[in-house]
Amino acid sequence: MSEQPIVIKRIYKVDGHHGGSWKVAFADFATAMMAFFLLMWIMGQTTEEEKGAISEFFNNPSAVPGASSVPPPAGSFGQGGPSNAVIDLGGSMELPREVSVEAEVAEANRAMLGDLRAELLEAMEEQSGLADYTDHILIDVSPEGLRIQIVDQERLSMFPLGSANLEPFAQHMIRELALILDKDDILISISGHTDSLPIVRAGYSNWELSTDRANAARRALVEAGLDEERLGRVVGLGSTVPLLEEDPAHAVNRRISILVMNQDSIDSMRAAARGLVVSK
Repeated sequence: MSEQPIVIKRIYKVDGHHGGSWKVAFADFATAMMAFFLLMWIMGQTTEEEKGAISEFFNNPSAVPGASSVPPPAGSFGQGGPSNAVIDLGGSMELPREVSVEAEVAEANRAMLGDLRAELLEAMEEQSGLADYTDHILIDVSPEGLRIQIVDQERLSMFPLGSANLEPFAQHMIRELALILDKDDILISISGHTDSLPIVRAGYSNWELSTDRANAARRALVEAGLDEERLGRVVGLGSTVPLLEEDPAHAVNRRISILVMNQDSIDSMRAAARGLVVSK
């Protein structure tokens, strides 16, 4: 009689663990969520300009500013490579290009006004055509731009009393200013001002006189070579804006104000001419 084979059956108790692969998957998920919330936090701290720059970088992954010369190499790396497809995230962080262009124009305008002011002050300090008239020229920066005011003195006036005819020295002074102001990237506003003394002439007041004097200055600038395209506005303000409010009859209140307008003033003037309102 042959012996029966002995079969040993081993039973392994399962304690509930199924390996460590789920831990790797969970770690990947946690890392992705952390990166997502970190990205959301960073985007919450950036300005609109920075967001626009980030968007522009991803829209134009070129080494130099401007449009990329070739499209992204989609498909050249096989499956999983970069794609030129745009993922719609439900919005856009890119700023309108007009905003950045306007900012660049405004910055260039500010730099130009600074250079122009330095050039004028230098001309007044040196032995030039303006050096003899420093008592008649006031230069300051106003909220509207660079302001050049040509003022009367008690014993020396630009115009005869009640007249809009420029004296020879005033013509020479304006001619020297025209040589400096004849630049392609400026726009000028000219305003005439009088003192508070009334004019004894029927049908003619300080309003008419200030306007006529502003136009006399305009003609002198153009005759000296200033391009008429540089002129944006010519007005007469009478005696309503005295330089010396405490003494409205003083000679310095009789003046011609030449304003080299900044970009905000130019935009406001053009909008007003079209009946629009510019909000800042």
